[in-house]
Amino acid sequence: MIVAVALFAVVVVAGGLVAAVALSGKHQRHVADAGYSSTYPTTTDETTTEASTTATTSATEEPTTRPARTTERETPTSRPPAGPRSVVATGDNPLFGGADYGLQNVPCSLSRWATDQSSVTRFFQSGIACLDAMWSRMLGAVDLPFRTPNLSVPRSLSESSTPCGSGGTTTGVTPFYCSANNTIYMPMDRIELDVWGNHPGPYLSILAHEYGHHVQNMSGITEAFANQRYDAGADSAAGLELSRRLELEAQCFSGMFLGSASVSGGSVDKNIYNEAWNAQDRGDDYARNGKRDHGSAKHNISWWQHGASKNRNQQCNTWLSPSGDVS
Repeated sequence: MIVAVALFAVVVVAGGLVAAVALSGKHQRHVADAGYSSTYPTTTDETTTEASTTATTSATEEPTTRPARTTERETPTSRPPAGPRSVVATGDNPLFGGADYGLQNVPCSLSRWATDQSSVTRFFQSGIACLDAMWSRMLGAVDLPFRTPNLSVPRSLSESSTPCGSGGTTTGVTPFYCSANNTIYMPMDRIELDVWGNHPGPYLSILAHEYGHHVQNMSGITEAFANQRYDAGADSAAGLELSRRLELEAQCFSGMFLGSASVSGGSVDKNIYNEAWNAQDRGDDYARNGKRDHGSAKHNISWWQHGASKNRNQQCNTWLSPSGDVS
């Protein structure tokens, strides 16, 4: 499955779960709400690990006590994988189980941004480390699995073979996350270096959007979405609305990360945060194929800003929002 990023202009939407976020000018500075923090259930372990291990017994292992003579050899009982498991659900996913669940404010240490391929790669690698630090805690706290995504930063997508195709339906900015191989693709020719140049905020928000799709994949939201869209028909009105819900939720998750990181005392300062805030002018308004599968620029902006301002998982739950808020 291909998921492409959508970035947008400063507009505010109210309704459903989306709270109004006022913006009087495109380059106005914004900061996260005072006291921006979150809570979630405590766990024994500070971080989580992959849920891919399986308990097995060696065929040569001798039992402590040898049983009496038998005429049949017992067949070992198969055991389910150990650790957290994804929950195939959208609106009622455990990620949305508590009204106060959100990202902890963890300081982020970013590599210095520059527009050459090596610097871009290091910047995105450091961004993923920051995203891992926040989302691993959140997913582990609600007993969902976690693993870090892979990253590919080719000069162009033609240099990279992916099981998800070329990615993207919008012009310009079309990085994407491929769930088939757990990889975020950030091709150098697709991230609009000629538009934002030496301003790292927009690029960090793109990465955080694609990472949002990774969170959806780990939690089980992506699988539930794929099942629902298959039943509805991918290009039907219902199927396209489901796609918009998926994309707008990733936008909201991106905003959550930037908002939380900006008040954590690390590399994500107010300049980077404000650059990201003002760089969300993308959406179906710019789609080259005419599909309404990412949401309007208006709603892309409002969902990102809502996540950045509120830092609450439930507030990013697009699956329970009215259709008018995901158009």
